[in-house]
Amino acid sequence: MSVHGIERIKNTIPHRGEILLVDRVEGVVPGERLTAYKAVSGNEPCYAPLAQDAAAEDYAYPTSLVIESWAQSAVLLSVWENPNPDVLAGKVELAGSINEVAFSARAYPGDVLEHRVRLVKAVDETAILAGETYAGGREVLRIGAFVVALRDVNELLPAPDRALLTV
Repeated sequence: MSVHGIERIKNTIPHRGEILLVDRVEGVVPGERLTAYKAVSGNEPCYAPLAQDAAAEDYAYPTSLVIESWAQSAVLLSVWENPNPDVLAGKVELAGSINEVAFSARAYPGDVLEHRVRLVKAVDETAILAGETYAGGREVLRIGAFVVALRDVNELLPAPDRALLTV
């Protein structure tokens, strides 16, 4: 089984710095499924506001970041064979909708999120994906449908800004 690290991830999607919430990818079957991982540490920016004497392990990882991390994994699967790490050129990924979201447990510093993503259907440049997230064998998140659409960046810019990208 191939393991893909941070460089392959950065060469596939445009997320960088603190908002890149996927550490590695395994088990990629393009057009079918992908498993990705995110290690949760007490050094995450979301834990910075805690009091100096607070133990980060007492605070659950924010559910919004669990969803974002899973969604980045879904985008990775949807563009795995046609990566575009540059949001200023070519096709960019847009999240269209997310449905049937259910949380059944929480993740904490020291946990590793395991995102399992499946492609349900692809039509032209739109994909519908579904999957789960686990931490320590516990199901944390289940997503019934997540829509990703690819659009040309020039179609998304306001008319005056389009001239800036054409040379």
